[in-house]
Amino acid sequence: MKQYLLNRMLSGVIVLLGISIFSFALVHFIPGDPVRIMLGEKATKAQVEQLREQMGLNQPLPHQYLTYMEKVIQGDFGNSLQTERPVIVEIMERFPATVKLAFAGIGIAVVIGLTMGMIAAKYKNTLLDFMLMAAASIGLSLPSFWLGLLVIMFFSVQLGWFPIAGGTGWKDLVLPACTLGVLSSAMISRLTRSGMVEVLSHDYIRTARAKGLRESIILFRHALCNVMIPVVTVVGLQIATLLGGAVIIEQVFNWPGIGTLAIRAISARDFPMIQGIVLLMGFVYVVVNMMVDLLYGLIDPRVDLITEKEGR
Repeated sequence: MKQYLLNRMLSGVIVLLGISIFSFALVHFIPGDPVRIMLGEKATKAQVEQLREQMGLNQPLPHQYLTYMEKVIQGDFGNSLQTERPVIVEIMERFPATVKLAFAGIGIAVVIGLTMGMIAAKYKNTLLDFMLMAAASIGLSLPSFWLGLLVIMFFSVQLGWFPIAGGTGWKDLVLPACTLGVLSSAMISRLTRSGMVEVLSHDYIRTARAKGLRESIILFRHALCNVMIPVVTVVGLQIATLLGGAVIIEQVFNWPGIGTLAIRAISARDFPMIQGIVLLMGFVYVVVNMMVDLLYGLIDPRVDLITEKEGR
């Protein structure tokens, strides 16, 4: 297991290195001069060249990248071109709000998705099964911005139950979290239903029923555990995506998270901020995927044995 963790950490470092190269190269091909944006259109050519030299932007790209990575290793991601504050400080100020929204949304998604999937599998090929899977299909096809605006119009504007947007309290969290949860639950419910239908047809399930076990025990203890690996994979990927910023939902609800920060940085050609957010997203993906792999061993001990053999 230790060897396996070391291998995953090494591969994670390689992935992050590739992401850093890609993001660094990409932001330098975005149209627009960050120096000109900082100084304004009235700045003289001499002023532009002087600031470009101070920022090291007149150096060759490989030299700029090596200088940047040297600072990143020391924990310095540079300063935002907009606010002139450290990038890492601004990201850490926004990250807790994104974490709160991501886990609230995923929690709702898991509850709804597993419930819908188990009920649909229990009553497969019935009207209830058809209605639940039709609802899941609609959830997969709904544009997130449209659902968010619809939720705001009904629950905030018409009923006045929740604030429209902009805060970070629990009332402000309800609508964006529920919107994320409903959209994310669609895939979870379909995966759960397809896995449960297959598992419920196995001999050991019929044996458990013949022994007189309660249906709830059969569903949760014997069936659900055997379909959790693909579900955990999807949930892990969704958590990683949302921790990188649920961009559309954060924009619709004006949620002060990483997503809105990323949109602002891209609009302003704030290169250091863009690179810092991309590196954060890459790091989150690597850590979450590693945790999901370790969770496989807790769900199914056979996976742990295979992993240990591969580690040797």
